[in-house]
Formats: sequence, C-alpha cells, structure tokens
Amino acid sequence: MTPEPLRTLLAEASPARSGDFLAGVAAESQEARVKAQRRLADTGLAEILASPLIDPETDEVQRLILDQHDAAAFRPIAGFSVGEFRDWLLSDAATGEAIAALKWALTPEMVAAVSKICRNQDLIAIARKRPVVTKFRTTVGLPGRLSVRIQPNHPTDDARGVAASILDGLAFGCGDAVIGINPATDSPSAMRRLLELIEELRLRLDCPVQSCVLAHVTTAIDAMNRGAPVDLVFQSIAGSEKANASFGIDLAMLREAHDAAKALQRGTIGDNVMYFETGQGAALSADAHHGMDQQTMEARAYAVARAFDPLLVNTVVGFIGPEYLYDGKEIIRAGLEDHFCGKLLGVPMGVDVCYTNHAEADQDDMDNLLTLLAVAGVNFVMGVPGSDDVMLNYQSTSYHDAAYVRRALGLKPAPEFEAWLKDVGVFDEKGFLLPETRNGDAGLIARSKLLEAAE
Repeated sequence: MTPEPLRTLLAEASPARSGDFLAGVAAESQEARVKAQRRLADTGLAEILASPLIDPETDEVQRLILDQHDAAAFRPIAGFSVGEFRDWLLSDAATGEAIAALKWALTPEMVAAVSKICRNQDLIAIARKRPVVTKFRTTVGLPGRLSVRIQPNHPTDDARGVAASILDGLAFGCGDAVIGINPATDSPSAMRRLLELIEELRLRLDCPVQSCVLAHVTTAIDAMNRGAPVDLVFQSIAGSEKANASFGIDLAMLREAHDAAKALQRGTIGDNVMYFETGQGAALSADAHHGMDQQTMEARAYAVARAFDPLLVNTVVGFIGPEYLYDGKEIIRAGLEDHFCGKLLGVPMGVDVCYTNHAEADQDDMDNLLTLLAVAGVNFVMGVPGSDDVMLNYQSTSYHDAAYVRRALGLKPAPEFEAWLKDVGVFDEKGFLLPETRNGDAGLIARSKLLEAAE
C-alpha cells in the first residue's frame, strides 16, 4: 500500500469528529466508515510500516518514527493484521510486560489504526494493562494510583492568587504530578518569579513535588542559563515538522532543553525532566496535517514525546474547541483514544478532561470521561480551582473531582506524596481526606499549618 491510500483509509476508518469533516478527510457516511474499518482490520502491520505517511526526506518527525523502530522487537507481530493485533491485545497473552516489550516495535500509525477498530471498552481494557511509570520527586503512573497536576493559573500571575490556588490543591491531596503554571507573560523573568514562588513553598512545606512554568522551551533554556530553579521543561508538540515549526520548535531544540534540565540534577528519585502537551486538531489548525485525520496526527506527536523520556505527557483533549471535537461524545472518544495510543507507545499519558464554553459539552460529560480514564489507568489529570480556568477560559477538572474519583475507585496519590499528606495531617492513615468542618479537628488544623508555613 502506498502512503496516499493508507492516509485515506485511516481517515475514513476514524470515528466521526468535526475536525476531520473540516479537513475534508472524514468518511461520507457511517456505512462508508464501517467499510473502511473492515478494510483497515485486514491491513497488515507490516504494510503500515512500509508506507510512511510523510516523505521522510522532508519531515524530521517521520524520520524519527522510522529511526525509532526496532525490527527485532517487531518480528513477533510482523505477520499480524490490525484486527489480529487488536485480538491479541485483548487476550490474556497480552500482559503488561508483553505489551511493554513492543514499545519500540510499534509506530504511531499502527496504534492509531488499531484504536480506530476498538470500542471504548477495548480502549480502556487494553490501556489498563500497560502502566508507564516515571520519576522525578514523585513516582507517577503506578497501578492503583492517580496523580494530579495543580494548575494555579492567574490572569496577571499574581503571587498571592497563585499561592492560594496551590495551597487549596495541596489541602485536597493534589499536586503529585506537578505544580504547573501557564504564565500570563512568556519571559525568563516572569518564569523565574513563578518558579521561585513554587520553590519557596516546596522547601517551606518539605513537600515532594515538582514544578513547571509552561513557557516556551526557549524561555526555559534562557531561564536555566540564568540559574532559575527549573524542574520540568514544558513544550507543546505535534506530529509533523511543519506543525512543530508553528510552535517555534524542532527536535534539536527539544534535545538541548532536555539535556540542560537533566544536567541540573534536581530530581531526587528520577531524572524524567520533560512535560509535553498535545491535542487533537493542533496540526490541522496549523495547516500541517498532511492530509491525515487528526487522531493519527495526534498519535505521531507521542513518537516525539517518547524520544525524550518525559515525566508527563498531557493531551488537552477538548481545549481547541468544537471545530475539532464538537460535543461530549467526541471529546470522550478522543480522550480514550489518546490515552490508549500513548500508553501503547510507552508514553506516560495524562489527560486534561476539558471543554470550551462554546462546545456542545458539559461537566457531566467530563465526569464520565474522568471516570472512564481513571478505570483505564490514566497517569494524571488536572486540578483547577472550581474546575474553571480563569486565565485560559475553559472548563477542566477540579480538586474535588480528583478526590471523588480516587475515593470511588480506591486510587491513591504517588507514594512519596501520600506519605507527606499523612505526615502533615491532610490524609488519615487509611488515605482519606480528613474533614475540616468541625472547629479544632485534625483536617482543619493541617490546612491551617499549610497556610502558616506559606505566609
């Protein structure tokens, strides 16, 4: 099969979403979609490998995908069709260890293809088998645990507002993935000021967390050169060289930042130092999708992430808007697909369970997706005060949403963070949040101590 028919087949087999109709690549009807899915199920994994979707001479992401491929690891599944690979993934023979052994055998196009013929329950069942564990000051991604990024954004980067949001999150047992701030101003001085705020809180509270200010990677490099306390380096990434260029980056730039952050040796239990964000529709919005459907392009972004051993990868699934994912059903499906594809490629996937206010979605849809992802073993989700990001103007998950899903499914924070929560009195010995409703009780006293330490 040549690249053009494969691009068309992958696009037409993809579950319906507004972005693919916008790009003119979606199947014309549900009947046409099912026919494409049947043809895709009969397509060999080896055929997909032999048909690069972008000319590698013109695209460094395509060259990376081909260079990453491990032919020896691929050999046991080289004879599988996409449908046979799905059947194997669902079988008891496909243990977590067996799937993990295929990390460098699989290409993004292979995992995107199999996701397109999976039901939602398949995406959950398979992803749940494949934990991806990373470390910096906390261990993220262990089975039975769910971490949370505190996202204390403020429209003016006001220190008191940011600190209040952080302390609120810590008091709910959140923050073990990262305390990550989207800065209102992308400059080395603004980045350093916010990093130093988090660093002071971390040291005063003796809290095992890592920080990240989500400025551009070049800003992070500048800040590191100036001696700022950089833990994790952030960057938005996509699945083609042209799409990454729209973010002002290339692979060499990411490698420079990765090496600089590792050289700081700020991690205490590990050295996974990168934090990447992605989202279906990013490449299409930059006119850099090369005729591909948005879910296949999204999976290609995970090949970029995989090359840099990140601590966290976050698909901000409903953030770009209804032009790409129209309603709650499309957002739910995309979130499960992204998590599935990332995990099969060995990427530590989290999901920003979110939507914009002009999408046909609401918080009930997000409750459903949050619960499904937690069952699927997602590494982390967002913790936004009140679930409403007042700077970025979109709806996400809140601190109490994280508390709900942990309690409902018996999930715990990262072990190092859980021990700290018990030590300071936010959690009891069973791992439950202590109450703060009665005058003088332990939970309220613990929260008061957090505030006092941070003043």
